[in-house]
Amino acid sequence: MSKFGFVCIAGLPNAGKSTLINALVGEKVAIVSWRPQTTRNKILGVTGGDGWQAAFIDTPGIHDARNKLGEYMMKSVAGALKDVDCVLYVVDASRGLRKEDAKFLETNSGKYPVVVAVNKQDAVTQTTLFETLSALTAYPEIKAVVPMSAKRGDNLDDLRKELVALLPEGEPMFPEDMYTDSSLRFMAAEIVREKALYLLDKEVPYGIGVYIQKFSFRENQGICDILADVVCEKQSHKAIVIGKGGATLKKIGEAARADLEQLVGCQVYLELYVRVKSEWRDSEFLMRELGYDPKDLKD
Repeated sequence: MSKFGFVCIAGLPNAGKSTLINALVGEKVAIVSWRPQTTRNKILGVTGGDGWQAAFIDTPGIHDARNKLGEYMMKSVAGALKDVDCVLYVVDASRGLRKEDAKFLETNSGKYPVVVAVNKQDAVTQTTLFETLSALTAYPEIKAVVPMSAKRGDNLDDLRKELVALLPEGEPMFPEDMYTDSSLRFMAAEIVREKALYLLDKEVPYGIGVYIQKFSFRENQGICDILADVVCEKQSHKAIVIGKGGATLKKIGEAARADLEQLVGCQVYLELYVRVKSEWRDSEFLMRELGYDPKDLKD
């Protein structure tokens, strides 16, 4: 008997969803940052074992949308919840069960089989962890609650077993060596954006997008050429992204290049330019240019 299913990973911003999907898959399929709303698209990560395969869908953090990009992100969450076999809901143990978590569980734990991962258990006291676990007993329809740490890998096997138990019978849908359906261009843009998130001033990252102008391999030379635009919303932000004498942009490029070379398996020549596109997060046309097309999402 073989098992296969789609698992939607949901939760509030900064709960650790992207770190968790990377840990479950064993490959980097989603960028990670301490900043909320790092993930903007649905991202698929595929993994499997003896007699089973699961496709994990990482989703943006649940939040109140304040612009068209925010609306796109929340629509992508709603779309990801359609036709899934179970939901893996991630709670940040360091923040406890918040009212937004409670609202999601009240609304959805009866619709789908839900497993709750209480993440970051390594960052809290046993008393704090117990309080969160006790609060979750108010939702009897939850199939399992697993305290764990995605960063350290604590209890990852226990979480995986609970999820596999909920998968329906079915043949694997993806090749064994496939770990994501994201294109190399998409992943390259996300890697550049991840490094920008780490290095930029607090108010800039939410308005940062990355557009890949060129992505090509030189035939028989083992070199990949990547030309990317780092897009920001204000002229004042452009100066921050570039930094004094280009220092910040250079750091972004150096950090991104190391991950890109690991991604493509060869030497990478990376060129970054900074462009200003005013209020792009409220322009569907500019959002589409940067890879956030509302037409791609299910109604």
